[in-house]
Amino acid sequence: MPVHNSEIADKFDRLADLLEIEGANPFRVRAYRNTARTVRGYPRSMSDLLDDGEDLTELPDIGDDLAEKIRALVRSGKLPLLQEVEERIPPALSELMKIEGLGPKRVRTLYNELNIKTLDDLKEAAASGRIHDVSGFGDKSEEKIKQRVEKFSGEKPRTLLVDAEEIARSLLDYLKKAEGIKDVMVAGSFRRRKETVGDLDILITASKSAPIMDHFTDYDDVEEVLSKGKTRSTVYLRCGMQVDLRVVPQVGFGAAQHYFTGSRAHNIAVRKMGVRQGYKINEYGVFKGDERIAGKTEKSVYESVGLPFIPPELRENRGELEAARDGSLPKLITLKDIRGNLHAHTTASDGHSTLKDMAHAAKELGYEYLAITEHSKSLAIASGLDTKELLAHLDRIDQLNAQLDGLVLLKSSEVDILEDGTLDYPDEVLKQLDFTVCAIHQKFDLPRKKQTERILRAMDNPYFHILAHPSGRLINERDPYETDLEKILEAAKDRNCFVELNAQPKRLDLTDEGCKMAREMGVKVSIATDAHSAAGLANMRFGVDQARRGWLEKKDVINCLPLKKLLQLFAR
Repeated sequence: MPVHNSEIADKFDRLADLLEIEGANPFRVRAYRNTARTVRGYPRSMSDLLDDGEDLTELPDIGDDLAEKIRALVRSGKLPLLQEVEERIPPALSELMKIEGLGPKRVRTLYNELNIKTLDDLKEAAASGRIHDVSGFGDKSEEKIKQRVEKFSGEKPRTLLVDAEEIARSLLDYLKKAEGIKDVMVAGSFRRRKETVGDLDILITASKSAPIMDHFTDYDDVEEVLSKGKTRSTVYLRCGMQVDLRVVPQVGFGAAQHYFTGSRAHNIAVRKMGVRQGYKINEYGVFKGDERIAGKTEKSVYESVGLPFIPPELRENRGELEAARDGSLPKLITLKDIRGNLHAHTTASDGHSTLKDMAHAAKELGYEYLAITEHSKSLAIASGLDTKELLAHLDRIDQLNAQLDGLVLLKSSEVDILEDGTLDYPDEVLKQLDFTVCAIHQKFDLPRKKQTERILRAMDNPYFHILAHPSGRLINERDPYETDLEKILEAAKDRNCFVELNAQPKRLDLTDEGCKMAREMGVKVSIATDAHSAAGLANMRFGVDQARRGWLEKKDVINCLPLKKLLQLFAR
């Protein structure tokens, strides 16, 4: 039975949550959180590493004890320590931490003072006015909790693209072993590279005699078979994800790809174009009367209505059909266009790989440059560097640069934007950096106007260059803070500043709509990984996926430039 990295990471996160609620040693809690982060972001599955005899202790932050726990999870799917803790602490308490503003200390207080164990308990306590009397809360906190509980559905969220990718990869590897398989691909929102995925839609072409459906429903990860037929079957996997498998004829494979990739709005628009020309377009092909005139390839489907091929990432009915008709489709950025990474952390602050390890990983990726952007030491980022520590760190970067060949480490910092819009280092320090990456890490709940003005004041500083993760969101975990993005982009253009598309799979911030808005307004973007380990640099592909969904071309992205031209951009 495959045990995916996302499952392992979820268990370590749950363990850390419950231990923190219990008041366990913070270093122990942090170790489990770091393990979850390392495993979730690692490009290879833990199962594959163990099958290949790899030493898990060579991974960042993984010692002998943690390696053994991962091995046990891969073997059995269970984490005995988590089971022990769940016997002491109600597991539902970790669900309460999904309510924004409720950290482990506050959850523990509510549990101890009001015996709140579940979301229903919390909802009832907020509605009856019992929370505001608890020490550390008050009327304002109670009202916010009430609003956030009402907003929180409690339903299983859509799956992060990075997690869906691992689930799909294991399943496709398994399916390809079936007798008679010719083509196999994942369609749907997964193929459009949306940041989250609901279900997996898998298309297969195969010889008629191939026992595909038996092979599919016998997959170890299948929890429940919802339906099983000759050409279509549907199952639930252990993780709760639904998978639909369809066997389609080779002659209509392109039409099936188009139909099941979507989006629905895009497909309806294409079908209407076909109707106007006397064609019927469906998942089996393009038909004129009873005659199939196209559908073996996706290209032929588009050609039937007079359009060029439209990349899957653009298929959202947001102007791509009009652009295809008038020949103005963007030449979308690719991973090969990226020359460097402008946001990364090392062990000097809260990263998990050394400066040398990060440099080596960047060289392996073929980068010309890598920016080291340790946090400033604000109230929000206790692990950041104070001025003295930052200057010493810059000296170490200079020393390593003298030894490197073919890669330049850029001196930068992820500088906190304080509540009043000032930056967390004085100008005499900021001017010693090649550029800055500036971010909000506290006071997320300011009103929209105040939050926007805070960012605009920060941009007035001549040493402000890139606005990092502009909305502050964490997908499925934290809502974006309220800002006027259009006004921020206008200010960025006026001040020769840039915005980041943070490629960390839980962020993907800018959104695709934000990328498209930036492009239309003439504001250039930095696609950066915010990597906290060498392995995290590989997340660049998710940023490129998001950029493609946002219509970005190579010319729209600053880290597609050679180093000399890049540095010229930062002169304000």
